[in-house]
Amino acid sequence: MSGHWLTKMMLFNSRKKVLLFTDWYEPGFKAGGPIRSCVNFAEQMKEDYGIYIFTSDRDLDDKQPYPQIEQNHWMEQDGVRVFYASPASLNWESILVHIRRVKPDYVYLNSMYSRYFTIYPLMMKWLDIIKTQVVLAPRGMLRSTAVQYKTGKKKIFFQFLKLFNIHQKIIFHATDTTETADIKKLFGDTVYISQVGNFLPKQKSFQLIRKESGTIKIIFTGRVHPIKNLAFLLRCLQSVTGNIIFTIVAAIEDGEYWLECREIIKNLPEAITVELRQDVPHSEIEQLIHAHHLFVLPTLGENFGHAIFEALSAGRPVLISDQTPWRNLQQSCAGWDLPLSNPDAFVQILQQVADMNDEMFQQWSVGAWQYAKDFAENSNLKEKYKKLFS
Repeated sequence: MSGHWLTKMMLFNSRKKVLLFTDWYEPGFKAGGPIRSCVNFAEQMKEDYGIYIFTSDRDLDDKQPYPQIEQNHWMEQDGVRVFYASPASLNWESILVHIRRVKPDYVYLNSMYSRYFTIYPLMMKWLDIIKTQVVLAPRGMLRSTAVQYKTGKKKIFFQFLKLFNIHQKIIFHATDTTETADIKKLFGDTVYISQVGNFLPKQKSFQLIRKESGTIKIIFTGRVHPIKNLAFLLRCLQSVTGNIIFTIVAAIEDGEYWLECREIIKNLPEAITVELRQDVPHSEIEQLIHAHHLFVLPTLGENFGHAIFEALSAGRPVLISDQTPWRNLQQSCAGWDLPLSNPDAFVQILQQVADMNDEMFQQWSVGAWQYAKDFAENSNLKEKYKKLFS
């Protein structure tokens, strides 16, 4: 065992190292897509790079650390080194110590505005304390629909980056053409941008769910926040007839917005049952998606939309807005991507799926699964990431 462990350690240390900074990582799940981006990246790249994850010791908005996780200690998890930092250990000196100990070839920042996990490392790069290459992934936080929240603080941050020319010292990682355009809009055309899509979860085997005409099970996953646009969906449901079970799998991030949603729920037809399920671990969400017919997310904007792809991968058609990279779904019988300016179109599709019989629904279900499979097989993402970190 000791010889095998030593060989494993020597192999790990011989690879180029990527030190990934992220506010949240597994077993966290409340932050949604950004966690999946980091987990999928680590899983796919650990065979070729030494992957180190520096993260917090608790989930989004939690007051207590993860149970059964050793804090403030580098630990190995499935071939990846992870450091879960307690709030007391999150400071400039501690972060600098860990960067110097790891001696990474690349520092990979997976947020835009985080004090400890983005701003401090960027300041260290500006001060020339960090000699290594820094890659910054905005994770959709530069979209106009995201920038509109806490606008003042974000403008100050952008001015800080440009004032000290930090944006010229790093590589921006954009996941699609929209994010590339967002970066150029804020920082100009001279910044270096590498456009590579997010890693995808492994395709699962197809699981059948039967469908009766006039009955539908709908699922929404994400966060209760205006950007996810749950209230829009609830208003659309007011005009849909049939026996409808609607499951909301989400953390309540905006309490006032949830109160608005609750008022709409109170006025829904009696044939519509709504259930809110909070604090559902990611490992259980796949099973929940399989238990429903349709995934719906009328989001104001996603730079990727992990939940959307996971629904497609599970063989469930999706009804989403046209503010995500997942477009022209109807051509593949995988779902619908519609403009938010036309809520009647959402109502029409909801009613259409509710009225579908089993034979028609299975065509869309298989279409969604095949769409996800084809997308994953044609992406060639790993080679693109190896080029980014080379």
